[in-house]
Amino acid sequence: MQIQGQIVDIANRRIYSGELTVANGKITSITEKEHANKTYLLPGFIDAHIHIESSMLVPSEFAKLAVLHGTVATISDPHEIANVLGTAGVYYMIENSKKVPLKFHFGAPSCVPATAFETAGAVIDSDGIKELLTSPDIYYLAEMMNYPGVLFDDPEVLKKIAWAKHFNKPVDGHAPGLRGEPVKKYIGAGITTDHECFTFDEAQEKLSLGMKVIIREGSAAKNFEALIDLLPEHFENMMFCSDDKHPDDLIVSHINALCARAVAKDINVFKVLQAACINPIGHYKMNVGQLRENDAADFIVVEDLKDFKVLQTYIDGELVADNGKSFVKHVAFETPNNFNVKAKNVSDFEISGAAEKIRVIEALEGQLITNEIHHKPLIRDGKIVSDVENDILKMAVVNRYGDTKPAIAFIKNFGLQKGAIASSVAHDCHNIVVVGTSDEEICNAVNLLIKNTGGICAVKGSEQKSLALPVAGIMSDKDGWETGKLYQEIDAMAKSLGSTLKAPFMTLSFMALLVIPDLKLSDKGLFSGNSFSFVDLEVQ
Repeated sequence: MQIQGQIVDIANRRIYSGELTVANGKITSITEKEHANKTYLLPGFIDAHIHIESSMLVPSEFAKLAVLHGTVATISDPHEIANVLGTAGVYYMIENSKKVPLKFHFGAPSCVPATAFETAGAVIDSDGIKELLTSPDIYYLAEMMNYPGVLFDDPEVLKKIAWAKHFNKPVDGHAPGLRGEPVKKYIGAGITTDHECFTFDEAQEKLSLGMKVIIREGSAAKNFEALIDLLPEHFENMMFCSDDKHPDDLIVSHINALCARAVAKDINVFKVLQAACINPIGHYKMNVGQLRENDAADFIVVEDLKDFKVLQTYIDGELVADNGKSFVKHVAFETPNNFNVKAKNVSDFEISGAAEKIRVIEALEGQLITNEIHHKPLIRDGKIVSDVENDILKMAVVNRYGDTKPAIAFIKNFGLQKGAIASSVAHDCHNIVVVGTSDEEICNAVNLLIKNTGGICAVKGSEQKSLALPVAGIMSDKDGWETGKLYQEIDAMAKSLGSTLKAPFMTLSFMALLVIPDLKLSDKGLFSGNSFSFVDLEVQ
């Protein structure tokens, strides 16, 4: 097979008219040749850090959509399903991914559960990490979120890192805001990347200390604008990722959109493509071609080097997407789950109190971090309730793995004027998280998810929209496009209820993530990421 176009040679920073010859999945020759084809041939895009589960799709369905945008490979951390099903969940993702052409490279989840302050469905200790790392299908130790464990020499944390070093596999980081001597110790422990930087100065410091920084632009956390100006100088040590990409966003674009935005800022296209297509391959020892002779024929055809509209995607020489049509075939898959909670009563969400001030989680648009603010509570009949007028809404986290009392807190900036929204996609343990304007609406939303054994939903009285997620309570059993369409409808309903957040469900999914400061809620109570301890709802 011969394919002509303008060859984008990233390593040598040149573009020339040429022809690829592909045979048996490999590029057997690249020759300069004059022709009339003005489209561009370049290596495929790589998402350098993503949780496939956050797309609410199993890997095979994720692949159908991703190849449309020129994505040929991912660095995938399966800790979402691992928190639900343990190592069995990791192997489920690997086996499903092998049934489609896209090249998934999975890691061994380092923090299952992420902390001891929440209830997960499984535990992966250092022995479990050793077992996973022996597999050739595991390429790295996934994000070490327990950075306090690194800083305070937790023996179990250090064993996990030691096993990664033993098997010569890199260790991914996760240390938002960590600076100074602590970050030096964190990096010194052998941790090589971070995708959690949210300021220019933080990322610059980590780069100066030898860490690779991954620019994240997901459905909730958006750090592109804060970090992109570092790329021209540090392009050899930076990559792009989405981290968490909801299905409606994946329908529209992927890493290709970040390339377009970077080039629009007049950043050299070769530097942009170095980060998007090349750097992850070397760092993670990926089995992905770089548009060189004798490489795997993993490449894309784009209309131009401005908008990066993808015309065709090839993986191992196979045409997997052509002008908006995906050729990735549907494969059958099982729907394992771990949902063991009975329906709740409205009284379960009531909380008594007479405090002058309460702690309130302040959610921030486009960020995973939150603030702690203090506010006068709205009290009716001795019970603290949602204060819709001041946008101080009740929030609850319900343990999905057993019948316990829900944890209650209050949150600002969701903006709901009526109804409630809920999700069992709640990082990292994937208990049920819900925000609503009344205890009745909150209870109805939670019970709808319990009935569906997982999902997302929006409710208002008798009106309800839901997307069932029966695969571990976090992924759909539907086609990618159908899942994306349903998600769009529920997202629209959440906004019709008053939410002003761009991605209310994605933001909601991170409000139980204790390792991202500051104030969050687990199924066991209100938690401060700064002090790494539980705190009282009432301010003394």
